[in-house]
Parts: sequence; C-alpha cells; structure tokens
Amino acid sequence: MSDKFDEELEPELQEETAEERKAAKADKAEVKTGDKKKVRKKSRIARWFREMRSELKKVVWPTPKQIVNNTAISLVVMAFSAIVIWGIDQVGAQIFGAFIKLGG
Repeated sequence: MSDKFDEELEPELQEETAEERKAAKADKAEVKTGDKKKVRKKSRIARWFREMRSELKKVVWPTPKQIVNNTAISLVVMAFSAIVIWGIDQVGAQIFGAFIKLGG
C-alpha cells in the first residue's frame, strides 16, 4: 500500500518543488528591485500562503460516515466520563459528610 501511496504523492512532490523554485526565483528578483525589507516581508507572507495551500491539498478529509462514527464515540466517552466523575464526587461528598458528623 505504501508504494501506491508514494506513487500518488510523486507528482505532487514534483509540483511542489517546481512551485518552490518559482517562488525562490521571484523572491530573488523582487529583492534586487525596491526596498529589501518590505519585499522580504511580502515574500515571506506570500511563501507562507503558498506552503499552507500545498499542505491543505495533502489533507485527507473524513467521510460523512466517519464523522458520524467519531461524533458518536466522542459523545459516549464524554457521557461515561461525566458519570464516573459524578460518582466519585458523590462518594467524596458522603465521606466528607461522615467526617463532619464525627467531628461535629
């Protein structure tokens, strides 16, 4: 399976390196002309957006069925945790109440 995965990513990786090369050339050309600090800041921001966009293309978004399953599991775990915490709180309150009666 990993070979298939690598083959699918191969064009994306080549495309990404081509984009990076274009960005580097554009950055160098911009630095030669105009205010260097201003251009560097703009090129950093532009590069950040390009990298963010390429990373978002790699995201594998869940299917609606997976979202429903994950939501159901989360709700069950939260309900179970709430019940356990409530039970521990009740036991602690009973113990604390017993100590108060003994000292009182």
